[in-house]
Parts: sequence; structure tokens; C-alpha cells
Amino acid sequence: MLVLSSPLAMAADGQSNPERDRQSILAMQGEYIVDFAFDETVLLQPGYERASAQRSGGNETVIVVQDTPTKVVLQHILVDGKSGHVTKHWRQDWTYEAPSRFEFSADQTWQVRAIPAGTTRGAWTQCVYEVSDAPRYCGTGRWTHDNGVANWTSDLSWRPLPRREYTKRSDYNAVSAINRHTLTPGGWTHEQFNTKVLRKPDGSQVELAREFGFNDYQKTGDVDFEPAYDYWKATGDYWAKVRTRWDAFLSKPPGVHLKTKIDGMAMIIPLFEQAESLQQGKQVADKQIDEVFAKWVEPAKADTVAAR
Repeated sequence: MLVLSSPLAMAADGQSNPERDRQSILAMQGEYIVDFAFDETVLLQPGYERASAQRSGGNETVIVVQDTPTKVVLQHILVDGKSGHVTKHWRQDWTYEAPSRFEFSADQTWQVRAIPAGTTRGAWTQCVYEVSDAPRYCGTGRWTHDNGVANWTSDLSWRPLPRREYTKRSDYNAVSAINRHTLTPGGWTHEQFNTKVLRKPDGSQVELAREFGFNDYQKTGDVDFEPAYDYWKATGDYWAKVRTRWDAFLSKPPGVHLKTKIDGMAMIIPLFEQAESLQQGKQVADKQIDEVFAKWVEPAKADTVAAR
């Protein structure tokens, strides 16, 4: 298994510096042209054929939704440069010395588990969420600032298949991953060190291939992001209500199970339609949000055990 150097290392002076870390997290806000690249590297099973390299990109603004000394929430929003079409994208929440986090434990199930004291001390836990604000994965690590370079490297954690593959692949059902965020002169980068794994019902695992993902966020002043800000002005309060409902499941054990197909579109579509209604000046009652959650979301079973 891949090991990166010092994922939980303290600052050079031996002390954590949460305020400096927080400023590094906040530095990821802004307007970017983003390139996404994913390449399978090490092939681990006989007869396994390397999947084609995947390349994509987009224009993305990162908005600060919440900022306190111990928690920062960043919302990503995509804008099509030609049409101005807006797509609410992923979200990243950062919590200093978080006591717990959710972990992808089984198909459409995330278990809330305590983080060991030695792991979370002086560390930031990053949790990543789907476009619907459904959970994706969490990782815990300490920021380092050696030689003037701000890096955060997570521990190893599980996540479901990425959207780019879960409608195309059925030979694996989970990804074990280490993530690294680095601030650069032109923006920031997100590296992913992934292993594609088939987790079997008997608890055994088959590792198929390793993959390197590289997401490069380069600052830009050449894209009109006003449609994104208009969208968030109209829908931000709505999505805050959606987050509150997710938090009711993800803030304490046992966690959450989604009663949707693996692509989750059954739940994403009504939430996006409600947000669109708000853009059109219509009203969305709280009970309409509750109805979506009642149909598609339930607590995880307490005896669900995360694969390690």
C-alpha cells in the first residue's frame, strides 16, 4: 500500500498552528480553470487491462460557506464558459481536531466512527460531499508548511466509485485513497493516490489496480462567474437546509444509508429541481425537502462494519 511521507507530521517547530492551517484552507477559495486527469498506473491482477486515461476540465469557483477558527466549508460551483450554465459541484468541509467522521463501509452506506485521539490531535479532517450534499469520503491529516509550501496529506480511507466510473464499471466496488492538497503560486492542486478494490461479502478484498489522480486548479480572471454567484444567492439558504438534514445523520452514529441506485440520481434530481424552482422565484417548503429525505435516506444499521 502506498505510504506518503509524514501525513501526520507536526510543523517544523513541533507545534501545530491551526490558524496558519486555516489560512491555507481559505486560500483554496477563488476562481479557477481546472484540469482533471486520472491514470491507472500499477496493475495488480493477472489479465487485468489498464483502463484508458481520463481527461476533463472546467471552470470552477470555490465559495466560502462557513469560516470559524475550527471549521471551514468550501462549496465548488461549475460554470460553462459559453452558455453560462451553472452546476453545483462538490463540497469540502474542514474540521480541526474532529472527534468523529463518516466512513464508506458498504454499498450506499456511511458509518460514523470516532477518530483516535492520536490521529486527530493537531489535525484537520476533510470531508467531501456529492453534488446533492450526500457523503463521499473523509480523511484526516496535519498541514505542513516546510520550505514555504503548504501541504495537507490525509490518512488512508475508503470511498465509493467516482461518478466518472460507477456507471461504467462493475469489477470493483470501493476505492482506498490518500489525498494531498498543495497550495501553488498559481492556485492549488489535489492529488489522489487511489487503489481500486473489489470488497467481497466474506470480508476479503481483491486489489485490481492503482490510480493517480491530479486535479490542477489555476486561478483565472478570464471567465465570467457571475452566473455561479447569482445561483448561490438564490439557492444558498436552500442548500443550508439540505446540509442540516444530512448533518442529522452524519453528526453521530450510526450514520446513513441511501435507498437509491448507485448513481444516486433518484435523489439528486428532485433536489436540483427544487433549487431551480427557487431560481425562478418560486417557493420550496421545508416539508418538500423532508419528503425527498424520507423517501431516499435512512439511518445506517448499527452493526455495519467498515472494511479495513
